Amino acid sequence: MVSPEIFQLYILNRNRPLVNPFTLTFESIRHRLKNRIQSLPDEDFEATALEVFRFQAEYNPLYAQYLELVQVEPGQVHALEKIPFLPIELFKHYDIQTGTWTPERVFTSSGTTGQIASRHLLRDPNWYRLQARRTFAQRYGPLEDYCFLALLPSYLERSGSSLVFMAEDFIGQSSYAASGFYLYDTEALVKALSQCRQNRIPTILLGVSFALLDLAEQHPMDLEGIILMETGGMKGRREEITREALQEQLRQAFGVPAVHSEYGMTELLSQAYSTGGYFQPGPAMRVLAREATDPFAIQAPGKNGALNIIDLANVDTVSFIATDDLGRGQPDGAFEVLGRLDHSDIRGCNLMVE
Repeated sequence: MVSPEIFQLYILNRNRPLVNPFTLTFESIRHRLKNRIQSLPDEDFEATALEVFRFQAEYNPLYAQYLELVQVEPGQVHALEKIPFLPIELFKHYDIQTGTWTPERVFTSSGTTGQIASRHLLRDPNWYRLQARRTFAQRYGPLEDYCFLALLPSYLERSGSSLVFMAEDFIGQSSYAASGFYLYDTEALVKALSQCRQNRIPTILLGVSFALLDLAEQHPMDLEGIILMETGGMKGRREEITREALQEQLRQAFGVPAVHSEYGMTELLSQAYSTGGYFQPGPAMRVLAREATDPFAIQAPGKNGALNIIDLANVDTVSFIATDDLGRGQPDGAFEVLGRLDHSDIRGCNLMVE
């Protein structure tokens, strides 16, 4: 019997030749959805997201079980706000897949000793590269125009970092020989920054927060004209501080008018960028705030809550994730990150490992 989801896709395609409900296989549906995702923002985001939702409700066993537990019938969901978001904690306990395939890579989260790491299976590395490149280009222009200097200790010192994977690809796309990772070679990094500034080379210093603060304390310098981009995270190396305090220290030490930020996580294939204010999500990403005590109540734009993230680039895993970040969305789709929940309170879900 043909499922309602497949039949609906047939109806949507009924004017196209040689398409019927029996030829719409899993792979053909996936291919069609990927084309729609790649066409964003020209495609209708909500319509595309609802198609991805029904696709994952049909072919993702874990997500289907979660929908059953929270008593949501996929065919009755007709708006983004009504889609149930899978608690991000489940990435620590399950290999989440839509369909059956062998992962090319497994991204893992960093964490303090004793914590369970999140695992995000990657079916197609080139798909991730494509999404990351176009999200960056949407905000900053072509990758090849920039020199990328990456200061990512702790990420480089372990395997499975999606941030390192992305930075490595950006470095490879750059047309400048100085682009590269600078782990603990501070002298080489300072020299590269100085040369890029003197030669007026468009340059991005991409760094984890604690490493940028170390650099600011040990080598304060004038970096006017350099894009200073922090990725967040003290990783247990320094005391946690607010993003505002972090950016103020970096502005003072390096003489830059603003500190840019990159927002991403192991469980996402999309990123968002801030040039000193709100984060602007990539074309396949949208952020909604939910009430911290009710995972099914979506907050109005401008109100604080825990962040639900739609990442349609996650077509092969799950695109609807309830994170532990606190923030608020804006009417134009931008968002702020204000902190993290003190603890994860997953209501309505008994899929956790006992």
